[in-house]
Amino acid sequence: MTLTLLVAAACGPVPERPATLPVGYDTLDGSLRVWPARGGLTGDPAAVTAITEAVRDWRSPVDDQVHLPSSGILWAGPVDGRPLALVAADVPGGSASWLLQLTGADGRYTVDRAVEYTDPGYLVYSDVLPVQSADGRRYLTSARVDRLTGPDGVALTGTDGLTGPVTVPACAAVPVTASLRATESLPQGQPAHRLLDLGSAVPAPRYPLVDDVAGTGREALAGLDTCALGTEEGPFGSLVRRDGERKVPAAAPESWPVGSVTLRPLGELPAGVGPVGELHELSWRSATGTMTAVMYRAAPGGPVAVSPADRANPLQVYEVPVPGRPVVVLAWRPGPDVALAVPPELPRLVDRPGLVVLPAPVEDTTFRLAEPGRTSDRSVDGDG
Repeated sequence: MTLTLLVAAACGPVPERPATLPVGYDTLDGSLRVWPARGGLTGDPAAVTAITEAVRDWRSPVDDQVHLPSSGILWAGPVDGRPLALVAADVPGGSASWLLQLTGADGRYTVDRAVEYTDPGYLVYSDVLPVQSADGRRYLTSARVDRLTGPDGVALTGTDGLTGPVTVPACAAVPVTASLRATESLPQGQPAHRLLDLGSAVPAPRYPLVDDVAGTGREALAGLDTCALGTEEGPFGSLVRRDGERKVPAAAPESWPVGSVTLRPLGELPAGVGPVGELHELSWRSATGTMTAVMYRAAPGGPVAVSPADRANPLQVYEVPVPGRPVVVLAWRPGPDVALAVPPELPRLVDRPGLVVLPAPVEDTTFRLAEPGRTSDRSVDGDG
């Protein structure tokens, strides 16, 4: 789809910074303004000024400022008796878009929640934005959304594009589906634009909405604790953002999902390793590329263990904390001239083309995959 972002040409003297944030956002789909200003306070100059001051003072986890001219107030008005404002904030230093949620009191506003939209492109190219409230999740929808259904499949209602409270579990993925009306970029509309909400307890700045165009994510994440998946030990949170050589744990992880979550079976983990269970490969798209992890799931109702994320490599290495006996899973694309070298003292619990499962080594260990024209070495730290 094609949307138009209106940007003023840069010529002549550098203009002074605007006194206030733009109200609404200049994205057009044909003649339709996708994010018009909405809410009862967008026309209140005092409120707009107070919101602007709060946004001007806010800093990202790496201390970047919002670029006010390319940001905009999407919604401002009273919600449950208190002023609420939602701002699409452009942060050029990190090439990121942030959804800032502000609460007003005594004529002043405070940024009390900030989530980072890490998918390349602008936040305002989305059609559904998450809003955290004391009484449940809410969603702000663009002017292209004709209908939005919640996790229970019932259409959500609201005012000026902001829905009423929606019951979303704390740490489980649930579907949200938007029906998009016909526009210039979508001549036939889109009756089912699927999203997953990863849970109301997903901590900021992690963005809780994930694209699920093919509908595979809902099944892949069924029964999984999304809060646990997002920790530094879990796949979604394991690749921490870096600013040069410095880790930035307060930022959204590089491995945080933005869409295309899938699950495919790898085979059974046999008895004697731990409780008999199945190994699956979890795959998803992040802002920095495709990520994968390996999940062990015992019989229904049994324990689940998931490895940290691994980027695409000729030899994939996953450390899976299987209860009772942690294992290392090695995966690669098999071929007649491809050979895997494993230290002989490590027994192969599973051994088939393209997949080997080993007990977690006590000493630091390196594995080597030899292919025509190259070798790939991958190492794991021992637990001894």
